[in-house]
Amino acid sequence: MVQVRGGGAVSPLGWIRSNWRVGLLVVLVGLSTVFLFAPGFASSASNDNPTNLQYGLELDGGTEVRAPLVGVTAEGVGFADEEPNDVATAVASELGAADPGDVIARFQSQDGGTVEVTTDNVTQSQLASALDAAGYEYDTVRAGVTEETRSQTIEVLNSKINEAGLSGGRVQTLDFPGQRPFVSVQVPGGDRADVLDLVRSKGAVRIVAYQPREVNGSTTYVNTTLFTDEQLQRVGNPREGQGGDPPFVQVRIQPSAAERVQSDFVETNVAQERSTRCTYPETNDPCLLIVRDEQVVNSFGMDGDLGRSMVQGTWEQDPSFILSVNSLSEAQQVAVDLRAGSLPAALDVDEGTTRTTAPTQGADFKRDSLIAGILAVFAVSGVVFLRYGEAEVALPMIVTAMAEVYALLGIAALIQFPVDLSVIGGFIAVIGTGVDDLIIIANEVMDEGEVNSRRVFQSRFRKAFWVIGAAAATTVIAMSPLAVLSLGDLQGFAIFTILGVFIGVFVTRPAYGDILRALLTDR
Repeated sequence: MVQVRGGGAVSPLGWIRSNWRVGLLVVLVGLSTVFLFAPGFASSASNDNPTNLQYGLELDGGTEVRAPLVGVTAEGVGFADEEPNDVATAVASELGAADPGDVIARFQSQDGGTVEVTTDNVTQSQLASALDAAGYEYDTVRAGVTEETRSQTIEVLNSKINEAGLSGGRVQTLDFPGQRPFVSVQVPGGDRADVLDLVRSKGAVRIVAYQPREVNGSTTYVNTTLFTDEQLQRVGNPREGQGGDPPFVQVRIQPSAAERVQSDFVETNVAQERSTRCTYPETNDPCLLIVRDEQVVNSFGMDGDLGRSMVQGTWEQDPSFILSVNSLSEAQQVAVDLRAGSLPAALDVDEGTTRTTAPTQGADFKRDSLIAGILAVFAVSGVVFLRYGEAEVALPMIVTAMAEVYALLGIAALIQFPVDLSVIGGFIAVIGTGVDDLIIIANEVMDEGEVNSRRVFQSRFRKAFWVIGAAAATTVIAMSPLAVLSLGDLQGFAIFTILGVFIGVFVTRPAYGDILRALLTDR
């Protein structure tokens, strides 16, 4: 039978010193409340989602694409004394149809480097033949790209998702034995067609001068690239035009590139001292083209005032202008591509899988997950109460376990980790293992007779804590490979199970020990 004992008056400072672990738990719960509900920790709070939590694909609906990257790679390529760019240019020349920008050469060591082609119209045998024709020795040619290209692609995809305002998106590598590494792109709330367009296209945007020229009595057209995203300093937000003008994006060129860009505008006659009119594809005046993935997005002439400032050499002092497009959606796409840059390699969607979860199905998953969590709490509460028959022991045990899950939710909101079904599975696992540990503490302390002093309590508690610590270490060791390796949905489960174990060992278990000590002894 549990006896709650009274004692002499204890000063507030003395109580805090004796029960600082309980205070630490209260602070952790308070911080979690801030992370979950205070504005500024996320941009996703709305009427549908009043918290700062980011929901994953299963709970919010959306699209996931899992596929390898397009490309073939030669390893152990002998560069001799040549620069990687020269090697890439030589191989691209031998391939003929390949865009020089799709060939990447990297120096790895004295034993050789890598040459990769990130386009879908070059096979392994074609790359091998090009290397042979260019005079480069190599060890192997395989399907896939290098780790560097894969990392850069993931970085750019993350930037594109963020620039497009798709909150909760996640891009990661998935490693499967015996297969090329896959890239997983999850976009909660993302339309399937939009996500496929994002991952299939490289999103390479360049601004091109389109010049008519007379050759032997017939008109031909010459394309000259004026600048790409690499020469941009700032890209403004897409805006609707005023007074019937088309939507536009304002861009600013880097000061270091302004003089060269200005000179190119003048030399290609795109910039003149009069307004020009573009009637692409057949035009008398030079045109300015926006080209995305080698497709012309829009074409237009140039305002006379802007052209005169370039001809007179004053534009470079304030190197900015606007790019007009046909629709606001095109303006948004151009802005995203210019800000995030082009993908080093696109995803080979035909070799991967695509799944889409409807928002209504995501809402059902949220409801069912909440019900499962509530049932887990009631089930654990019932078992604990039947075991001890004392609310003074069972109630703090349940409250402490729930505080542990609440703290994990706060961490998820702070780091903006998408909460999906695997994470919820981790929460439920934390509830189970947490209550197991608390039961071990209660049994060890109470089953060996009456607790008649704090010294006796501390001795029994330490013995129980050694058991809990060993179990926690086993759990962390077992879950660590799942948390570190790129195994998709299992990663979230492992990460939050491990976080729950650490919070339990360093915060909630000691706090429960302080509460139990206060209930069982007054000395």
